[in-house]
Amino acid sequence: MRYDDRRTAGRLLAGRLEELRGRDVVVLGLPRGGVPVAAEVARRLGAPLDVLVVRKLGVPGQPEWGFGAIGEHGVRVLNRDVIDAAGLNAGEREAVEEAERDELERRVRSYRQERAALQLTGRTAVVVDDGLATGATAEAACRVVRDQGAARIVLAVPVGAGHSVARLRRVADDVVCPHTHQILGSVGAWYRDFAQVSDAEVTSLLAEAARATPRSPAAPSPGVPAPPERAGHASPSDREVRIPAAGARVGARLVVPDGAAAAVAFAHGSGSSRHSPRNRYVATALNRAGLATLLLDLLTDDEAHDRHNVFDILLLARRLHAASVWLRGETGLPVAYFGASTGAAAALEAAALSGSDVRSVVSRGGRPDLATPAALTRLRAPTLLIVGSRDTQVLSLNRLAADRMHCEHRMAVVPGATHLFEEPGTLTTVAELARDWFTAHLGRPTTGAPRRSA
Repeated sequence: MRYDDRRTAGRLLAGRLEELRGRDVVVLGLPRGGVPVAAEVARRLGAPLDVLVVRKLGVPGQPEWGFGAIGEHGVRVLNRDVIDAAGLNAGEREAVEEAERDELERRVRSYRQERAALQLTGRTAVVVDDGLATGATAEAACRVVRDQGAARIVLAVPVGAGHSVARLRRVADDVVCPHTHQILGSVGAWYRDFAQVSDAEVTSLLAEAARATPRSPAAPSPGVPAPPERAGHASPSDREVRIPAAGARVGARLVVPDGAAAAVAFAHGSGSSRHSPRNRYVATALNRAGLATLLLDLLTDDEAHDRHNVFDILLLARRLHAASVWLRGETGLPVAYFGASTGAAAALEAAALSGSDVRSVVSRGGRPDLATPAALTRLRAPTLLIVGSRDTQVLSLNRLAADRMHCEHRMAVVPGATHLFEEPGTLTTVAELARDWFTAHLGRPTTGAPRRSA
């Protein structure tokens, strides 16, 4: 069968996505041809529409051979196999990314007309294009959306090549393609009207959708709920930054609300990044309490592929300490740490360094036992250890680490929670505990007689 045009294809595609109506969904169109299809899907589902601008990173001299892709907010995904096969060095990769980043930002400005991007953290992202041939762009898009914190990714296309659909089922959580063909030919052959979509049409469709649908924050979802509203603070400054930290430049997201009283640097756990939906959820709750936050990557992309680096707590601690020095200089605010998993051990090591002046530390499902005994003994920053009651092994390890601490500290056990705090309400409890601990210890010095709290 052939579709009359992209809008007709979008209406038919929406019928296959009916189960998503009424859920916390964002529809993302790939420009340019995917946006008219996505606009119809969003309209039929009653969901907000946004554009998903991704740029493929092509090997110099062979631009069709992609070694990765970039998206908004500094998101980057790399294909290590291609990088190794092409023999690309860091300088070559950075030059390609810089050029593509400029083009990506130009397109975003053109399409959105200064509207803010929709928040994806914890939500279902429906990625829509007008067809799937090789699937390279769609794969890059799905990886970028995953890195931006989407809880579920549905790739939806009206028509596609069978081999590409099968491969992308390993990248997206679900692929919806009403018409799959073993021999596809060109995507345009499956449309009676496949006229080129202009930038002006993309901009118009997005503006029309923005007027029709309120662009609200993420609604509650089972894994990552919407952060609690907290009045009294203006819209924050929110920007991506690169920070020099112990031999590398690491990516970070800095949010500073007006009148912020302190700043919290986040140290993520193994296998995670500054785009971790759980850390972003907690950070948003802290922002609404008037605290600045710095979500940062403690390792570069190349370093993160070596599992030895992931568990090199002293390296992570040095990076975190360097980032906190930068953060204090950038904002003029006192600094606290929030660590998760192995990042908690790095936070404790960094806070124990001489002259660190870290005001307080919160650990979520952390591994403080991976910090050195000397650091746990030297630590003076008031420390809160948050652990799920059902995370029994980590609970025991936290108790052993707490026994070595001479600073003010407390262990908070969240009933019914497992390691990732995926159970309804448990991550909200984590955010509230962290908020209250940080705000209670903002003005306290980190020296003096230590004490323990139950």
